[in-house]
Formats: sequence, C-alpha cells, structure tokens
Amino acid sequence: MKSEDLSNLSNKELLQQLKKLKNNKIIDATLIGFTIGIVVYSAVKNGFGFFTFFPLILTYIVVRNSKNTKILEIEIQKELDNRNSK
Repeated sequence: MKSEDLSNLSNKELLQQLKKLKNNKIIDATLIGFTIGIVVYSAVKNGFGFFTFFPLILTYIVVRNSKNTKILEIEIQKELDNRNSK
C-alpha cells in the first residue's frame, strides 16, 4: 500500500488496517516460534540435514515480510497523527 492510497482511506479504514497489521504480527510470531521448534526437534531427533534447515527458509520469508509490515504500520500511524493534528 502506498502513501497515496493511505491518504484516500478514511480514519475508520486506517484503524482497521492497523488492527489487521497487529493481528498479522501475532500470527507471524506464532509461525516463527513454530518453525524454530520444528528445527530444534528435527535436529535433536534426526541430526542436521536439509530438512532440518528447510523450516528456517520459511522463517526468513516471514521475517522479511514482517519488516515490510512494520514500515506500513509506521506509515499508517503517521497518517493518523497528521489527520488528528489538523
């Protein structure tokens, strides 16, 4: 979502987007914990191999997506602050 798109949304829609992003953070944290748990279990049970590190690839994708989500959350918060200060 671009800054131009954010300025076209109403305050209610921006707050809904912010709520969705916070829910996504919880889901991302759960996925990261789950995949790290799989890696630890696999390493203990079967030793190290390709399938031990495969869940870490998924973790990397989630973390990279989380960074984009954080940037979007900051942009939405700035837009809301600008609207409230006017």
